[in-house]
Amino acid sequence: MTLRYSLCALALMISGVHAKDYQASELAHRLAQQNILIDTHIDVPYRLKEQWDDVSKATKSGDFDYPRAVKGGLNAPFMSIYIPANLEFEGKGKSYQLANQLIDGMEALAFRAPDKFAIAYSTKDIYVHFKQKKMSIAMGMENGSPIEGELKNLKHFFDRGVRYITLAHSQSNHISDSSYDIRRKWKGLSPFGKNLVTEMNKIGMLIDVSHISDAAFYQTMEISKVPVIASHSSLRKYTPGFERNMDDKMLKALKKNGGVIQINFGSSFVTASSRSWYDVRNKAQKAAQQSGNTPTDFAAAYRAKNPFPFATLEQVLDHIDHVVKLIGIDHVGIGSDYDGVGDSLPIGLKDVSTYPNLVQGLLDRNYTQGQIKKILGGNTLRVWRQAEEYARQF
Repeated sequence: MTLRYSLCALALMISGVHAKDYQASELAHRLAQQNILIDTHIDVPYRLKEQWDDVSKATKSGDFDYPRAVKGGLNAPFMSIYIPANLEFEGKGKSYQLANQLIDGMEALAFRAPDKFAIAYSTKDIYVHFKQKKMSIAMGMENGSPIEGELKNLKHFFDRGVRYITLAHSQSNHISDSSYDIRRKWKGLSPFGKNLVTEMNKIGMLIDVSHISDAAFYQTMEISKVPVIASHSSLRKYTPGFERNMDDKMLKALKKNGGVIQINFGSSFVTASSRSWYDVRNKAQKAAQQSGNTPTDFAAAYRAKNPFPFATLEQVLDHIDHVVKLIGIDHVGIGSDYDGVGDSLPIGLKDVSTYPNLVQGLLDRNYTQGQIKKILGGNTLRVWRQAEEYARQF
């Protein structure tokens, strides 16, 4: 038994939930394999920047590699072109450079393994690659910092294959305020940000409302002429006070817009107990630093003494259930945040091989095969097609 598994089991016992060995049925595996499965947020590009690995083969680290993705039925991961939110990058040319380098990495992956991967520039490409039994590499930009106030850069990144932009990340940028940033510089979107939303509509670039402030979200809803996505967000109902997630009022606005929320699997996005664990740890670390008694790796030492309360597959399903009950089956999808949330993934959803467990959970909750198909990828394809169709008039 590994230390990681022991901590998971202990955390579940503490929370009153019994550990479960998830076993997806043959039907669940078949549904994952036979339908287009899109995950709108996987952080492979930045993972490979930090430590290169050949994800076209089995890897010992990380949440994604080709063999595990094939086992899980993943057809179209949106690889995140993630740009850190800090002053070192904002507006100084470094965001633009890093974004291009990360895109280069995804193109290189497809070039090195053309029998396994192909870059997807359109919904048509997704279907073609699916028939060819190739995995589509779609790309989304997490943090609009690389636009650097120039609309020509928007077109540049669209031409390179980026098909959605998360307007901001953990700090406000020149486009939008961030849900994490208490300095609400723009009171929502900046003047440039409002213009950018319109231009994104015109070229067929999806707008991602994950990470932005509530005010920026509602302003985007007013401006956008096509459905938006929340590429990796979960629900505030289960994490009260966590603005990064969406509340019911926002979900209803999303329905009116026709958009889709793709549920984030990270435990701190799924349960309040996981969220508060980080808050308590951070306070303990600050206190230790002030006393001058901080271990070399405080996070690891703290976690060893205070096991992390991992969420469960069932709790992820609760988020999907709530979206479906409140605004309907057409507005929910998958945005796991694999390779982006560290060792915080739920029991039963630890890497890209485990999507059949999610499918089995949906079957157990009486979702029809048609409804499951929408969650796996149909809803995301719909909004992407609508963005493409709207852009054709310009």
